[in-house]
Amino acid sequence: MAKLTISLACCDYDRTRAIFDGRVQIEGCEVVCCPMPPEEAFHRAFKYEEFDVTELSFSSYMNVQSRDGSPYIGIPAFISRLFRHSSIYIRKDRDISSPEDLKGKTIGVPEYQMTAAMWVRGILKDEYGINPEDCQWRNGGLEEGGREERAPLHLPSEIDLQSIPKTETLAQHLKQGKLDALISARAPSTYHEDQNIDRLFPHYKKAEQEYYRKTKMFPIMHLVGIRRSLVEQHPWLPVNVYNAFVEAKKICYEEMSEVGHLYQTTPWPVYELEQVRELMGNDHWRYGIDENSAEIDAMTRYSYEQHLSARRLTPADLFAESTFELTKL
Repeated sequence: MAKLTISLACCDYDRTRAIFDGRVQIEGCEVVCCPMPPEEAFHRAFKYEEFDVTELSFSSYMNVQSRDGSPYIGIPAFISRLFRHSSIYIRKDRDISSPEDLKGKTIGVPEYQMTAAMWVRGILKDEYGINPEDCQWRNGGLEEGGREERAPLHLPSEIDLQSIPKTETLAQHLKQGKLDALISARAPSTYHEDQNIDRLFPHYKKAEQEYYRKTKMFPIMHLVGIRRSLVEQHPWLPVNVYNAFVEAKKICYEEMSEVGHLYQTTPWPVYELEQVRELMGNDHWRYGIDENSAEIDAMTRYSYEQHLSARRLTPADLFAESTFELTKL
């Protein structure tokens, strides 16, 4: 019987590499792998729907799904997660010494809807009492002018969001003092060039560990989406794709734990893994819906509260039904 040929676009992470190099197969499928940075996968998926299976911005996916419906359906393989205290950059000459000092400030963001920014705004509100309408927002390219939101926004008038000129960048604006702060998944180039630019949380690892101890949440950034029309034709596909990502992560864990010869080019990766597991448990990079119920609940709330989603979504709105309950031996 012929296999189904599908395209797969996502970053070549250590936790996905076994799919790319063929050690893990998606049962029933012949996979055409297209490794690429997340930003490229998002652009091509949301604008052109190029791929059958793709890495998706969780925030943009919720935005689209809550309105006209997304051409993709999610599976709970959360291949990108990151604590985001490290993603807030400030000018040191604007009297910003704590998160509360961001109130009333002008903050840049590559895309207002990006998942990193959604999490930061949610944390600022939940932990420090700062609402999105308390700040002025400016969006645009971080290092290249002309970046636009990947999906349409429907923000109320009380949210002051304006685009910077297409010939200018957020990194420049931060250096020039046109911005007081910046939320960015990537460090702006000017952070390394200008001593007047710093992180709001210089010791962000400590802040992020404290946040985890308090909330038990490890923020989810990206999920995997499968073309909805394919799922309708092949109902077996979501679980088979999900199982492959789970198996690839298992292999990644095994390699991270190997102390006889190191798979990573740092001196003490096994020690670092042990420290992470002491704080976050053996499966710190959890897949699954129930296993991530706190993070999913926070994200659907943040998306709705920040006027990104038209309605408060549920897990049933976001994930293929077959991935809610898998076979157990």
